Amino acid sequence: MTALPVIELRAVALTWLMESDATRKAAGVRDMASKWASGGMSLDTHAELLAPATIPGRPARPELVLPKDLKHRSMITPEGRATLVHAMTHIEFNAINLALDALWRFADMPAEYYTDWLRVAEEEAQHFTLLEEHLRSLGYAYGDFPGHNSLWEMANKTTGDVLARIALVPRTMEARGLDATPKVRAKLAQAGDHQAAAIMDIILREEVGHVQVGNRWYGYLCAQRGLEPIATYAQLAKQYAAPMLRGPFNLEARRAAGFSEAELAALG
Repeated sequence: MTALPVIELRAVALTWLMESDATRKAAGVRDMASKWASGGMSLDTHAELLAPATIPGRPARPELVLPKDLKHRSMITPEGRATLVHAMTHIEFNAINLALDALWRFADMPAEYYTDWLRVAEEEAQHFTLLEEHLRSLGYAYGDFPGHNSLWEMANKTTGDVLARIALVPRTMEARGLDATPKVRAKLAQAGDHQAAAIMDIILREEVGHVQVGNRWYGYLCAQRGLEPIATYAQLAKQYAAPMLRGPFNLEARRAAGFSEAELAALG
């Protein structure tokens, strides 16, 4: 019997990052995780992969606008509720891309770094699929409303340094989701969309683990480089013009995600 070829994980992650069809991307990531779990993929931590000219692959819609240009619709209307579900779907689409980019882009990290981000990518793909299917049940599709690109803009700024990427994407941009998700869930539940609220419960629970991955590797990289974590974070946030963090903060979720008491105190 001829052995099946073994495919390299980081190269496949880059392939799915470049996929423009959102539904295919999510399905492909889940398939990639399944193949990895079954031993059908290898991992080359040292390979320097060449980035294509345009990253990431994304569909022609939604139209990308500035956050300030997004319209706020009343939750009383079905369209208003769909708009909020669409916003969360768009966030999860971007989160798939962020995890895939962290997986393929940065060479010479421990093997566990790549398997951590593979798990994150798979769970983000599951979140996207749950929200996309629910959006369709409301009579809308992903792309029917505009979205913004803030998450990916920070990823673009930090392509040259894995420390900056980990500090400012999972530990900053995505950690803001720990603070915001309970409010979103409450709005959906109050509007009577209990299915969407249940999906938000799943997302919050698993996003704690995703931010925890960021904290784990931030601590590892600071220790490896002999850096003090809190001062280094402040310097990176200034250098890369990270958004100011404004409360209220979900301290319980942030503690569960691995932020220290000193880091929580520094939030102000």
